[in-house]
Amino acid sequence: MLVEAPGGVQYWQTGLTAWSVGPADSCTFTVMRYVDVAGVRLSVIGLGTWQFGSAEWGYGPDFASGEALRITQRALDLGINLIDTAEIYGFGRSERAVGRAIAGRRDEAFVATKVFPVMPFDPIVHQRAVGSRRRLGIDRIDLYQAHWPHPIFPPGPLFAALGRLQREGLVTHVGVSNYSLAGWQSAERLLGGSVLSNQVEYSLVVRSPERELLSWAQQHDRLLIAFSPLAQGLLSGRYSATNRPGGMRALRPFFLPHNLDLAGELIDVLRDVAAKHDAKPAQVALAWLIRRPNVVVIPGASSVSQLEFNAAAADLELTDEDDRRLSEASDRFRPVTGLAAVPGLVKTRLPF
Repeated sequence: MLVEAPGGVQYWQTGLTAWSVGPADSCTFTVMRYVDVAGVRLSVIGLGTWQFGSAEWGYGPDFASGEALRITQRALDLGINLIDTAEIYGFGRSERAVGRAIAGRRDEAFVATKVFPVMPFDPIVHQRAVGSRRRLGIDRIDLYQAHWPHPIFPPGPLFAALGRLQREGLVTHVGVSNYSLAGWQSAERLLGGSVLSNQVEYSLVVRSPERELLSWAQQHDRLLIAFSPLAQGLLSGRYSATNRPGGMRALRPFFLPHNLDLAGELIDVLRDVAAKHDAKPAQVALAWLIRRPNVVVIPGASSVSQLEFNAAAADLELTDEDDRRLSEASDRFRPVTGLAAVPGLVKTRLPF
C-alpha cells in the first residue's frame, strides 16, 4: 500500500515493514523496520537528541536552531518515528529543538522525554512534565521516562505522580531509564500498570542488559531502548591506541590505549562482516542490536548524512553466522573498567 505523509514523503507499507522513500530532491532510499510492543509501533532505529544544544559535547545553540531541525525532519522523512530527548539535555534546548522540528508533523513522531527526578514528588513532577510538554509544543507526551533511580528517595511518590499524569492525559506511556530489573518490576507495581520501556546502555561492548533485562522484556511485551549503541564511536572503527578521540570521550575507559588495543579483534570482525554486506562497521553494530527482539536503538547524529547512515542499518540483514562471530568477539573483549581504569585515565589526561 502506498501511503503519503506530509512533505511529499511516500511509504510503501506491507506488514511490519515500511519502505521509506525521501522527497523528490533526495536520492536516499532505506528500508525502515518497526517493532510492535504493548500496542506501540516504533522504528527499530530511533533518534537520540542528547547533543542538541549541549555545549559540553561541542554543540551549541546554533546547532540546535539549525542542523538539529534538519536532522529530526529528515528522520521523519525516513520513517523514524522514535525521537528521544530529556529535559536535562542542553537544559531544555534539546526539547525545544525537537518541538520546532516536529511542528506540523506531530502525528509522525513518537516523542519520548525524561524527567530528572531530583525532587521526585507529585507537584514537582507534574510541573516538570508541563514544562517538557510546553517546550516540545505537544499536548501529550508519548513516553515519559524516569531518567535515573533516585539514590535516596524511595520510588513510590515518583510513580504515583507519573500515574497521575497518565490519568490526566498529559502522558500516554511511562518508562524508566538506567533501571535494574528489580527496579523496573517495582516501578510497575507502584504505577499499577505497564512501564513500557527501560532505556539502558547496550551495545556490542556493553552486554549487561542481556543478563536479565532483555529476556524479561521479551517475555512481558516490554521494550529495551539502547542508548550509546555504538559505544560513543568505539564501534565505528575510527579509533585506535594511536588515534584516540578528544573531549569528553577521552575520559571514558573504553578509549584508554590499552582497551583500544584489546578492542582490535572485535573491530576486525565488524570490518569483515561489513565488507561482506557492503556496509560500514557502525552499521553492522546497529544491525546486530536490532536483530534482538524487543530492542530499538537511539544513536545520535551530528548531521543529516550521519542520520541517513544510521537509518540504513535497518536495511542490513545479518546472517546467523555473522551474529555468532560478532557475539563471540564481543565475549572475548575484556576491557579495563571501574577503579582499575583510574590510573590509566589520569595518565592519559595529565600533560606529563
